[in-house]
Amino acid sequence: GLLILLVGVMLIFTQDVLIKYTIFAASLLQILVFRGFIGFLLLAAYLTYNKQPIIFRSAHPYIAIFRGSTFLFGFTMFFISLSQISLAEATSLFFVSPFFMTIFSYFILKKKFGINRLFSICIGFSGTILIIKPEFDNINVYMFFPIIAACTYSLSMVLAKKTAANDSLFQQTFHVYIGAFIGASVISILIHNYDFNLSIFYILSNPWVFNDYRTLGLIIFISIIGGLGLFCLISAYRLASPLSCSILEYIHLIFAIIVGYFIFSEIPDLYSFIGIFLIVLSGIY
Repeated sequence: GLLILLVGVMLIFTQDVLIKYTIFAASLLQILVFRGFIGFLLLAAYLTYNKQPIIFRSAHPYIAIFRGSTFLFGFTMFFISLSQISLAEATSLFFVSPFFMTIFSYFILKKKFGINRLFSICIGFSGTILIIKPEFDNINVYMFFPIIAACTYSLSMVLAKKTAANDSLFQQTFHVYIGAFIGASVISILIHNYDFNLSIFYILSNPWVFNDYRTLGLIIFISIIGGLGLFCLISAYRLASPLSCSILEYIHLIFAIIVGYFIFSEIPDLYSFIGIFLIVLSGIY
């Protein structure tokens, strides 16, 4: 399970790097549509190969629609942030997700937590402040996008836990893929047919690419490794201890710092390094 998780982390990280590399030349919405469609096909092929039924319906349709929508919204925000902030900063800010999971678990799953976990949340939050370094006269709003992604991801995972008794893991994964495919398609159609003032979301207005075969091939490759990466993560959490898996996922952050330096020449400052350390430490704790 841990080996599969490591493969999944590498695939998802490669996806993030390639999206950051191509985000100004390709359409982010096209990537999201293709990733949802290819992920759907890969999962359907896996179930067919293992002679398992392919089930789309949900015992909790409204929650399924909400999960798919929030998942798409959150990761769209994360990918937009990659166009404006460093890979290490975006990745480390996303790893505040354990704190959101603690909060949502308390209100939705009625899971109580003690003073130790509350203390770790405060430490992780202080690390987030060190990375964002808010200056009220010059706030970088893109720093908040990975935090929004962490919040929606956590909410989606907690709701998945709440509905796990009635919806299988594969059903829930189909909902995420279908939500991405339909949601990103609708958003793309609206943006390219109506004159919206996108402001800080201007990156979503990039046209779809079909005549540049190099870029199109890269989009398809991103979609394949993104779909495979998510599938590996799901499989790993089924086979291995969730606790061990969640700790090993911090390897993603180490890769982000190294690759951000060598490929994008991004060097987090001292405060960011301290913030990253606090987030990782409190998350593991």
